Amino acid sequence: MKSFLSRMEAVQSPIIPVVGELIKNCPGTISLGQGVVSYSPPSEAIDFLSKFLAEPANNLYKAVEGIPPLTTTLTAKLQTFNGIEITYENCIVVTAGSNMAFMNAILAITSPGDEIILNTPYYFNHEMAISMAGCRPVLVQTDDNYQLRPQAIVDAITPKTRAVVTISPNNPTGAVYPQVALQQVHQICSDRNIYHISDEAYEYFTYNGVKHTSPGAFPNSSQHTISLYSLSKAYGFASWRIGYMVIPQHLLASVKKVQDTILICPPVVSQYAALGALQAQPDYLENHIAELAQVREEVIELLKPLEGLCTIAPADGAFYFFLKVHTQMDAFELVKQLICEHQVAVIPGTTFGMDDGCYLRVAYGALQKDTAKQGIERLVRGLQTILA
Repeated sequence: MKSFLSRMEAVQSPIIPVVGELIKNCPGTISLGQGVVSYSPPSEAIDFLSKFLAEPANNLYKAVEGIPPLTTTLTAKLQTFNGIEITYENCIVVTAGSNMAFMNAILAITSPGDEIILNTPYYFNHEMAISMAGCRPVLVQTDDNYQLRPQAIVDAITPKTRAVVTISPNNPTGAVYPQVALQQVHQICSDRNIYHISDEAYEYFTYNGVKHTSPGAFPNSSQHTISLYSLSKAYGFASWRIGYMVIPQHLLASVKKVQDTILICPPVVSQYAALGALQAQPDYLENHIAELAQVREEVIELLKPLEGLCTIAPADGAFYFFLKVHTQMDAFELVKQLICEHQVAVIPGTTFGMDDGCYLRVAYGALQKDTAKQGIERLVRGLQTILA
């Protein structure tokens, strides 16, 4: 059959499976690559599966936007934790993970050729989704600590701009954007009649007293703010594929068209599990995040010998550090060398749009304290050896 080029030719390949194949070929490698947590869902999530099984009609399709008991529970969570009130101006749509929520949003608000502003380093699946939709990602650099530069965002806006994307706490940098910066983005978007897409998948993961801010809670935000959330990280729910989005009411019809076409409805068994997870006592999250905070402190200490070889920016959120390595080496070649010769895996910064130097994303959320220590020690020794 004749080979035809498709739009997918211009979309980067997901890096996680590529690095995963390298790890598979180097047994014993410790992965500081994928952004997941080490702990399991709360027992309440498993308990609610019996409720799913007890309802004979649960094998049928359910509401496109999610089952009412879950959306009701999420309404309360958003009010309590995020300060977002669900009113006649906005609504909740449950999705198969927040990646799907992002794709729903892009397809709902754009036409081919439109532009979406991403702050670099970006989350690679965001860039991929924008390209798949036939739109153009417009890249705006953050500052040396990976914080937003509002004036640079303003300068990047054109008549084709449809949205500005922010991720806080940030993947891949771990940066947390202060309220004042997010308010500036909120005002920029409001003044120019474009959307603010706020990815908050890591909303619970902040440290040292730093607070998470949800732009959807700002006054007069309902008409132009799209907020994305996930159970994958905080509730150890990665493979259950449940996320949700808060969108302006005027986008609901468009989002439902996208979701009904791609998914029909979020997997109902996973929605029941999510409903159970959200019943967990507060100490479930508090204890796990406290343990992760201890791992983070250990990682900070272990990375100190790299201070002459790398720039390590502050990271008060998520479970990442983003290293700028002082070398002319290609980031992916460095990653391959670290895996093959030193049995430790990280993710190259090029996949996050950083091609002006050598950057590495280090993820520590998936590892117990002892394994994280061993992995970081391998990374430090490997970089010291390779860059010597």
